[in-house]
Amino acid sequence: MFFMKRRKDRAALSPQDAVRGAQDGTVTVIDVREFAEISASGKARGALHIPLTRLQQMADPRHPDHVDALRPEARIALYCASGARSGSAQRMLQQMGYEDAHNIGGLGHWVRAGGQVERI
Repeated sequence: MFFMKRRKDRAALSPQDAVRGAQDGTVTVIDVREFAEISASGKARGALHIPLTRLQQMADPRHPDHVDALRPEARIALYCASGARSGSAQRMLQQMGYEDAHNIGGLGHWVRAGGQVERI
């Protein structure tokens, strides 16, 4: 039998909150799209690029590819192209104990909230 860890209730994080939090350093922003998508459209300024297919490994502190910026206590904003993959990423991280992970939708939501885009 499987038991999910009960999550603490956390306030929702809007794209506007994510933009402000990224600017003041209180939110870690992650783009879960593939490299070709980022090459075509850019990514949120300052966002980490971790494709959804690699997220579980890179979020696991025991894995050699773990990203130090990912901490279970961090406030995390996830986005993709439309919000579908970032929703999957949110669920994945929450199951791993990242209780303050939020799906903010797609890159367009970030831009409409006043977020800047950088080309790589």
